Amino acid sequence: MLTKRENLLETIRGGHPDRYVNSYEPYVLIVDPIMKAIGGMPFTMKPGDTDINGWGVKVDFPLGAPGPFPMHSEELTVLKDITKWKETVKAPRVVFSDEEWAETKAEVAKIDRKEYFVTGFIAPGIFEKVHYLMGMQEALISFYEEPEAMHELIDFLADWEISHGKEMMKHIQPDALFHHDDWGSQISSFISPEMFEEFLLPAYKKVYGYFKEQGCIIIHHSDSYGANLVPYMIEMGMDIWQGAMSTNNIPELIKKYKGQITFMGGIDNGIVDRADWTPEKIAEVVEKVCRETGTEFFIPGTTMGGPESVYPGVYDAVTKEIDRMSKIMFK
Repeated sequence: MLTKRENLLETIRGGHPDRYVNSYEPYVLIVDPIMKAIGGMPFTMKPGDTDINGWGVKVDFPLGAPGPFPMHSEELTVLKDITKWKETVKAPRVVFSDEEWAETKAEVAKIDRKEYFVTGFIAPGIFEKVHYLMGMQEALISFYEEPEAMHELIDFLADWEISHGKEMMKHIQPDALFHHDDWGSQISSFISPEMFEEFLLPAYKKVYGYFKEQGCIIIHHSDSYGANLVPYMIEMGMDIWQGAMSTNNIPELIKKYKGQITFMGGIDNGIVDRADWTPEKIAEVVEKVCRETGTEFFIPGTTMGGPESVYPGVYDAVTKEIDRMSKIMFK
């Protein structure tokens, strides 16, 4: 039987996995001192909390929501004029002392790297940072009205992420990177493929290029529609698109891009992660997704951006059913 790490590598390389990679089982997600200090995330907040993150953005974690969201108003919005981003946007620090890294390094030292991937974590992503700072409406307008300033801001954010990555490499040498950046709704990307290619692709080629040079596999979370962006995901070096919703027609994407990228998801949280969930309903959904999608370049799991669920018990129920389907699909 392959280790969890070996089974993932066989899956993404088109080899001979002996079972499904079950959701997040091969990754040990590491929240480093940089991410902890930035805050505004589920690991620093609980439902009902509000916080000001390290970028100066007020975030709110509503009860019953999957995670925190940025708040915007005339008073709250950090970046009101994209052309003045240099005077306004202050990046969080990335350099922390060895003492401040000590707890994280001790946690990493206990991880069996033959079994698991030590997985660095970055969130929010580049597009998300932009609309966290500006608000979604103003951010989208600025792509059209102030492209030069938007290019500059995005380059600045990409360089900051690389600086973060260098500190990760210095202290914990991750085997993988799990990076959040939601790029769409359930049915459409937020920006056109052409605009994505112009603004976001170069930034991600820099960021993911750096991590790939260090030997990391790249897992990118975007629980959304993104079928129209897959060629750019491949070009930027993404190994696994995590959060791929069923609205993307994952079986068709696998046929089209087989061998170039692996799709992780297919089990939409909106369908299974509900107050009225039942083991029977989850079993039905998981079996349908696995049978329709097959075993190649596919990692079944919910579209949640972490090994968790909004409603207690859902994540465990899904992983139990994936194990059941492995015994059926990998005979």
